[in-house]
Amino acid sequence: MKAVHSNQYGSPEQLRVVDLAPPIAGAKEVLVRVHAAALHVGDCFTVRGKPFVVRVDTGWRRPKSGIVGYDFSGVVESVGDGGDGFEVGDEVFGYRSGTCAEYVAAPVSQTAKKPSKLSHFEAAALPTSGLAALHALRDVAKTRRGDAVLINGASGGIGTFAVQIAKIMKAKVTGVCSAKNKSLVHSLGADRVIDYASEDFTTGEEKYDCILDNVENRPLADVCRVLKPDGTLICNSGTGATGLAFWIRLLKPLLLSPLTSQKLRRFVSTPSAADLEELCRYVQDGQLSPVIAEVHTPDQVADALLKLEAGHTVGKRVVRMTDFANE
Repeated sequence: MKAVHSNQYGSPEQLRVVDLAPPIAGAKEVLVRVHAAALHVGDCFTVRGKPFVVRVDTGWRRPKSGIVGYDFSGVVESVGDGGDGFEVGDEVFGYRSGTCAEYVAAPVSQTAKKPSKLSHFEAAALPTSGLAALHALRDVAKTRRGDAVLINGASGGIGTFAVQIAKIMKAKVTGVCSAKNKSLVHSLGADRVIDYASEDFTTGEEKYDCILDNVENRPLADVCRVLKPDGTLICNSGTGATGLAFWIRLLKPLLLSPLTSQKLRRFVSTPSAADLEELCRYVQDGQLSPVIAEVHTPDQVADALLKLEAGHTVGKRVVRMTDFANE
């Protein structure tokens, strides 16, 4: 099969389309012919092997797999032992490393039937970012009807899902983004949208039950000033800091949280079929729609990752994997 691959850590520019042996569906797996894959900033970390902590999962000296991507949508080609609930020909989407390839062997525990309302491009955009938004608001913040929720980075991959999911939860939503994206964030359901270039959300009078900070571009003390005494701040950006500064930013909220009534949190979003199915229900009910920034070809993956690193991507970047079949 063809795949977007590198056998060493480094710049995305070293990625190449190569021929590799296709995977085989193992126990409790399905082999999927990938139609679309989606990218997120975490893919930049796994390609570069930085911060070094990502290598715990991806391989210490060199990548275990080397194939980019974690999100997919496609069609089941074969079903392994214990792959109950799936049949050859099913349209599915889910989470698995190495999705920028013609085929992926996906665990049934992280795979679901594709919502009929969505194209493969849209479905591929759902797993990582949609689940991160769901887990942050539902499980970490425990968002309830009437809560005041602020989403910093509301026009990004996670932010666009978070605005919609917070509204599904009947929260009052404030989004922070650039002026050019205000109308988009309003259209997703935000009650109020702040242009970060003309207004600093940390200097306002409103206090929030939950702040989902996907950018972390304001001092922690300033953000906490507009968080209610019993509110939850979810710090959710891995970009913009390296070396010692990265570790200080990573650990500071966790060290300070026990010293205050406010809950300062980081979290790990663990994909599951049940939560993918919950996102499906929102989609089928017309409450949730992915926002696609751009659809790329496989040989444009490096450029797409560099654009993600540069920031300001609106919604999700998706890769059209069916281009391999046409070569």
